[in-house]
Amino acid sequence: MRTHLGCLLLLLAAGCTHAPPRSDAAASSDAVAARPEDVTTIDGVMRAFYEVVNIAPDEPRQWARDRTLYSPWIHFVAIGKTLEVYDHARFAASTEPLIAGGFREWEIHRTVKRYGNIAHVASTYEARTGLGEGTPGRGVNYLQLYFDGTRWWVTSVVWQSEDEANPIPPELLPASHP
Repeated sequence: MRTHLGCLLLLLAAGCTHAPPRSDAAASSDAVAARPEDVTTIDGVMRAFYEVVNIAPDEPRQWARDRTLYSPWIHFVAIGKTLEVYDHARFAASTEPLIAGGFREWEIHRTVKRYGNIAHVASTYEARTGLGEGTPGRGVNYLQLYFDGTRWWVTSVVWQSEDEANPIPPELLPASHP
């Protein structure tokens, strides 16, 4: 019995040290290597997370760079009047109409809860479409990350835009923002 338990523990430990298997679709989408400055720190991941979506009208997209931030099983979840769940390819395709005329999104506040090699990031943002006229929209991105010993991977992104029914609470805003 003790031998079986020891073997089981060894098998479990060995399984935990390896990255999960990659699907063919995920492997084929990794044509671009991750930039070390994008993935070796949480700050780097968050900087790249916002940089890749900030584009001028008709500027080339950075979807390949964006993809390097995420685990192969990434899920994007948009909370609004309806719930939308995307993999990376569907997320890129569905946001294309929004960013075609130019898009700016920037972080205004962040809280990080980290334990060992896992982290939860609450990132409050402001965003503008087009040429940046008008009042920016705001919302909160929640990201789940893990560190594999070499780099950080984002495993999920869940966000909700602010509206009258759901104002951003003070603890998710910097002191200078109402």
